[in-house]
Amino acid sequence: MNKISIKTVLFLVTAAFIMSCTAPKPKNEGWIQLFNGKDINDWNIKITGFPLNENYNNTFRVEDSLLKVRYDQYEKFDGHFGHIFYKTPYSHYKIRVEYRFVGEQAPEGAGWAFRNSGIMIHGQSAESMEVNQDFPVSIEVQLLGGNGTDERSTLNLCTPGTNVVMNGQLWTDHCTNSKSKTYHGDQWVIVEVEVRGDSIIKHIIDGQTVLEYTKPQLDDRDPNFQKLLPADKNILLKKGSISLQAESQPVDFRKVELLNLGE
Repeated sequence: MNKISIKTVLFLVTAAFIMSCTAPKPKNEGWIQLFNGKDINDWNIKITGFPLNENYNNTFRVEDSLLKVRYDQYEKFDGHFGHIFYKTPYSHYKIRVEYRFVGEQAPEGAGWAFRNSGIMIHGQSAESMEVNQDFPVSIEVQLLGGNGTDERSTLNLCTPGTNVVMNGQLWTDHCTNSKSKTYHGDQWVIVEVEVRGDSIIKHIIDGQTVLEYTKPQLDDRDPNFQKLLPADKNILLKKGSISLQAESQPVDFRKVELLNLGE
């Protein structure tokens, strides 16, 4: 067997290094798990009528490696809307959420809240919410399930305390439907939201953009407007909290992951 020269070894090592640097990156490289599958220590809870981090009736819990919203300890819903906030606000990112609706709605939950949850983005902090405030001022990416018969899109837009610009015009409708199909039953659904600061936001499912808009901003008609208006009076929302909703329907979240776009 011929001996391999030092020059040859150096060449092979250098070539391997170059190939490792230029090889395609794994699809999920850079994604971070906001939900670790074990606990919700990185999250803050705010439920209407209760102070920060009082998890009334164990609404939010981790079981079977799932982040669950449950109402088995409620006699009735009684307007106790809940949100669970990730500890870090973000500005430019993609968020990917895998969810499913399960079980029966809590007694006396509103009809519109049937199989209804949401991803709240560019939101106010959990700490800044009033004790009896129902929803954080935010942009809501609405998650909806079908009733087995009727059409009902998911990834709709709702705007608690906010407005957006759509098709070049200020859009003040509270909720706007996406063009997604209906997802019936207890199937797992994977959705993504692309957020680019105060410019464009896209709702994405099955690789298709089903809704997009620009210039998310505070709504001066909202009672929280003055409290949340920054010192420079700029109403555009460039960053904010991320939270998940509890609106009377049991729901499971299997993955909540984020790709920081670093801008």
